[in-house]
Amino acid sequence: MMKKKSVAKLTLISALSIGSILTTMPSNSFAQSSLSDLNKEKSEIENKQSDVQSKLTEKNGKLDNIQSEQATVEEQIEKLNSSISSTQVKITEKNEQIATTKEEVKKLEEQIEVVKKRIEKRNELLKDRARSYQETGGMINYLDVLMGSQSFGDFIDRVGAVATIVEADQEIIKEQEADKKLLEDSKKELKTKLSSLESMLADLENMKASLKSQKKEKDQLMAQLEKEEDHVEAEMLSLEEEEQLLADQKVAMEKAIQLEKERQAEIAKKAAEEERKRKEAEAAAAAAKAAEAKKAASTSSSSSSSSSRRSNTSSQSSSSNSSSSTSSNTSVSSGNFTKPAGGGYVSSGLGHRWGTFHAGVDLAAGGTVPIYAAADGVVIRSYTSSSYGEVIFVSHYINGQQYTTVYAHMRSGSRLVQGGAVVKKGQQIGTMGNTGDSTGQHLHFELHKGEWNQAKSNAINPIGIVPM
Repeated sequence: MMKKKSVAKLTLISALSIGSILTTMPSNSFAQSSLSDLNKEKSEIENKQSDVQSKLTEKNGKLDNIQSEQATVEEQIEKLNSSISSTQVKITEKNEQIATTKEEVKKLEEQIEVVKKRIEKRNELLKDRARSYQETGGMINYLDVLMGSQSFGDFIDRVGAVATIVEADQEIIKEQEADKKLLEDSKKELKTKLSSLESMLADLENMKASLKSQKKEKDQLMAQLEKEEDHVEAEMLSLEEEEQLLADQKVAMEKAIQLEKERQAEIAKKAAEEERKRKEAEAAAAAAKAAEAKKAASTSSSSSSSSSRRSNTSSQSSSSNSSSSTSSNTSVSSGNFTKPAGGGYVSSGLGHRWGTFHAGVDLAAGGTVPIYAAADGVVIRSYTSSSYGEVIFVSHYINGQQYTTVYAHMRSGSRLVQGGAVVKKGQQIGTMGNTGDSTGQHLHFELHKGEWNQAKSNAINPIGIVPM
């Protein structure tokens, strides 16, 4: 019973590809080196976590500045809107005043026409008087009137009449002059008032146009700030996603370190057991030899001792072969990696594409296509990404080198493993799909030499390394 548990545990350890099969395990110094490498990888992940957190803090500060500037611009836009509304009210008022003034002008023009007619009548009357003066010799006409009086009373009456006529003529002249002045002043007042109103209206229209221009600039600035805000928020989402992936990678690495320690403990335990058996065998052989020498043991006794040793050696060999056996799958390729999909062809390779860097290869196929773990490892993260869609990240430790594989755009609901799970090479982990930034069913597969990072600087071409 204890032997079966030991074999199962060793098979689990083998699934991580942190070492080779127990029968071909390297020395303890190499095991210690593996632990050192894993701890180094963990330290690098922690440093990158710190770097990502610093960038997030920086982006948060930038976002705060943008939002503060947005608040200022929003306040300025509100003031401009208020000024535009106020100016529009004034423009409406001036238009009403102009309309009222035009009504007044119309009435004034009617009055001017009346004055003009009065002036024309007076002009005719004055012309008649002038002609009378010319015909009678002017003042002589008035003397004839006075001298032709029949009595003193008649003379007095005639003097009064002449005075009245002269006064009337002077009044007509005054009225004529007053009406002319009224006409000229009215025209001048009308021209000045209309000019002033039109000037004020033009100023208000210019002010309104200027305010609208300023508002347009502020609207453009606000749109730019909103665009910057969206960009920074997208960067923050990417950094937050990277931070989470780094945290998950750290957890996976800690699990790998723990399993490596358990593996080393198992190696040490087995080595101690083998050493104990070796010493017991040596002690038994020495005891048997001593007994032969002392008692001059017979041939049958020597034969029995030899048979016992052969049986022990056979048992050890059987145990070794049993512990190194693993489940085989004819579809799983030999070597460190196997094909990550159950079918399909390479539709796109690693390199620059559509102005961006395509960090992996695409395997396209129709129907229900299983996705396999390309190598033994620990699942870093299994989640839904806005860009990758349904995606799984797996960490591998092969021959002293860490690798990370990415399986993206899997079918919705098809992910079969979660973060922290131990997977074997060729184990199905999902189904090919078309989620995230994808235009057709395919598997986007990435291979990174080291840990995954947002810049994907560790991405290497899997073709030639991973069977496709």
